Amino acid sequence: MKLICYKNCSTCKGVENLMKEKGIEYEYRDIKEDNPSAEEIKEFHEKSGLDIKKFFNTSGTIYRENNIKDKLPNMSLEEKYELLSTDGMLVKRPILIDGDKVLVGPQVKKSLEE
Repeated sequence: MKLICYKNCSTCKGVENLMKEKGIEYEYRDIKEDNPSAEEIKEFHEKSGLDIKKFFNTSGTIYRENNIKDKLPNMSLEEKYELLSTDGMLVKRPILIDGDKVLVGPQVKKSLEE
């Protein structure tokens, strides 16, 4: 099981605490230091079954300052993967990868609380 997070993200910290409380072992990856590649984003997207929009950190500074919301409708899926791979702060987190199952953002905490 892999957990992709940002160390200063309160949601990520909460998920990590839940995983530790439940004794779930995982490999930690800091999204700011080791951002997923476009290929990884594509794989996560396909395995998650989510709309690609769910992979964007819409509350992040980079997203807002660059008006990405307005640019997305005119971008191809491949361009969105490339954009997400440019900066970890653009990517919604946490991302939990468990084999062929990928959960993103609030889905992660919800699945751990069930």
